[in-house]
Amino acid sequence: MAPAPSLAAAASADARAAAPVVQVPVLPTLPDATLAAIGLIVLSTAFFSLADIAAKALTDTMHGLQVTWFRFLVFALTIPVWTLAIRGPQALRTRRPALQVARGMAIAGASSFFIIGLAHLPAAENTAIAFLGPLFVTALSIPLLGEKVGVRRWAAALVGFLGVMIVVRPGTDAFHLAALLPIGAALVGAFGQISTRLMANELPEATLTWTALTGFVLMSLMVPFVWTMPDATELAFGLATGVLSTIGHVLVVQAFRRAGASILAPFTYVQLLFVGVLSYLLLSEIPAVWTFVGGAVIAASGLYTAHRERVVARERRLAQIAA
Repeated sequence: MAPAPSLAAAASADARAAAPVVQVPVLPTLPDATLAAIGLIVLSTAFFSLADIAAKALTDTMHGLQVTWFRFLVFALTIPVWTLAIRGPQALRTRRPALQVARGMAIAGASSFFIIGLAHLPAAENTAIAFLGPLFVTALSIPLLGEKVGVRRWAAALVGFLGVMIVVRPGTDAFHLAALLPIGAALVGAFGQISTRLMANELPEATLTWTALTGFVLMSLMVPFVWTMPDATELAFGLATGVLSTIGHVLVVQAFRRAGASILAPFTYVQLLFVGVLSYLLLSEIPAVWTFVGGAVIAASGLYTAHRERVVARERRLAQIAA
């Protein structure tokens, strides 16, 4: 991009020759598609936050597994229809059916741990801990993806772990064993993220559809053990958490159509802010200061991990080109 014209250049040719040109740098602008992607990913975090708040309200009277079932019920009823509408029947085909099923089971397991955690922990604290996922992805990428993890990424993972310790504060009255639930959600969800990486060539709509159907079948096998007949209010909240979560997933897919993960990853952490505000406004929960401090540390760790992964991927591409 050419620099902006200087005042000397605007005066005359003689002035240009006599005086040094003062160049004013022009900041690069993001493409419209990237801006739209960022807007979509931020909007998705708002829908996910609303879904989690509705789920937490529902866990007061309903087991978390049943709440998760409601979420996958709506997911399974809508995502396949959406996929067929925009891609046709061929979009449901996959070359990795076993891995698709494994991913669906991992996502369902992570959702179950997270929602059960909502029943015992403040929503903001539960969400902050669950953002520990990148630490587990870093560890699992070694045996499952054969990646070499450098000192910097391990250091970032350690910082993320320290962030969780700030949130849960073991050894104090604030510590609750239920903190293991969102940690479990992050661990199981990491397997889902690893599976996604292994299926990079699969259509995202197909992967979402397989996840929706697999998760629904799995939760349908489990929910009879905890089932209670919902009243009208519980039914409304159950469907609401499913609808809001499904919209969030659709927005994520649309965002990733327009921009890469390295650009969008930082904006997913806006969910920490949304959950904190919504839990206060709708549930009268006042998040602890330590939750925000620890959440900020976890976010910083995740952002740096995403940055290092982008750098490593770029170096790998350059090496392949040179070879």
